Amino acid sequence: MSDVLRVAFVTGSAPDKWAARWRERSRTRLALTMVEESEQRRVLDDDTADMVIARLPIDETDLHVVRLYEELPVAVVSREHPAAAYDELPVADLLDEQFVLGPPAGMTPVSDQLDFPPMSQRDAVEVAASGSGVVVLPMSVARLLQRKDVAHVVLTDLPSTQIALVWKRDRDDDDTQAFVGVVKGRTSRSSR
Repeated sequence: MSDVLRVAFVTGSAPDKWAARWRERSRTRLALTMVEESEQRRVLDDDTADMVIARLPIDETDLHVVRLYEELPVAVVSREHPAAAYDELPVADLLDEQFVLGPPAGMTPVSDQLDFPPMSQRDAVEVAASGSGVVVLPMSVARLLQRKDVAHVVLTDLPSTQIALVWKRDRDDDDTQAFVGVVKGRTSRSSR
């Protein structure tokens, strides 16, 4: 066991309740670090983090993966956009829209789809707020980036995304298993 358990987490995941339980139960310090989805595997490979609360998919080679929960996909639109009047829609209702971060998986873009430059999710939400496009995000990320001038609408026919706790197979020590227990809701008196 080391003095610190380093857990990275992707934008939109909320490790706070698990961190609070960990601090109640363990003498090992917990260091939390937010990472971009594109970095979630790298921080394990370069030993920057011991575990990651990741958004799947991730290359699962040599990893333990504990699936935690699913996130609904939403379209982030300007408050003035017609879709803002709905709580949920099929993605087909947005077929003619410009998708700032690219069209959802499996959707063929309209022939005149603009090529937006690569940008962060926060910048993409700003573009959506201007009325220039639609952004498809997991609901947790849309809520994190919420602004007064945008609305998010659940997309009923897109697959959900999944949050999982992942760690290297060769890093399966007592602290790692104790954190898995916390995340899975085991009490301090229960065993694996």
